[in-house]
Amino acid sequence: MVVEDAAKSSSSALENPNPNPRARGDEEDDELEEGEIVGDEDSGSSKQSKGIIQQPHPLEHSWTFWFDSPTAKSKQTAWGNSIRPIYTFTTVEKFWSIYNNIHHPSKLAVGADFHCFKFKIEPKWEDPVCANGGKWTMTFPRGKLDSCWLYTLLAMIGEQFDHGDEICGAVVNVRNRQDKISIWTKNASNEAAQLSIGKQWKEFLDYNDTIGFIFHDDAKKLDKGAKNRYTV
Repeated sequence: MVVEDAAKSSSSALENPNPNPRARGDEEDDELEEGEIVGDEDSGSSKQSKGIIQQPHPLEHSWTFWFDSPTAKSKQTAWGNSIRPIYTFTTVEKFWSIYNNIHHPSKLAVGADFHCFKFKIEPKWEDPVCANGGKWTMTFPRGKLDSCWLYTLLAMIGEQFDHGDEICGAVVNVRNRQDKISIWTKNASNEAAQLSIGKQWKEFLDYNDTIGFIFHDDAKKLDKGAKNRYTV
């Protein structure tokens, strides 16, 4: 799939600062002969490539970044009123242009929440798509979750989850003692799908601690007293 490959290639590019696949053993064979002009062979092709328009790589779903600042939260009259959509992206290229020009979680103020949800799904319990769902949550030491947040985003928008249709989006919560990343899903009662998502998420991030899944209904009724229904 073009979308999956594009997301994978974008992710791998972060880990490989030198994309040149040439083996070291080939370097001696490529040494210039006396009088050889550097780049002469490819000068024509390089000129032609400048005129080529790169086609964007569309994502299977459109996604929207949302932000909830601690300052706005303190002034809200009802929960969720301070959450604001920031930008919607539809291609791999648009994602990177936004991601590379916004603050990463470690740079956000304590109390901030940053969301990435499928287009037209609001990151609220009251949203019809989220209403019967729940969330998986991972915890991290303060300021240590930037790479895991990025890999979570790439896995979502690159459709790496077997039950990707179950996913609504993800949110990072910046707090005093520890930070959190949660993945929200649609149907909390679909145990097989939720367990699959939780297991794959841990594999993608190489996360070794146990994570739990809480139903939104439980969270609304019991607040911080809500217990995990599933664990992996």
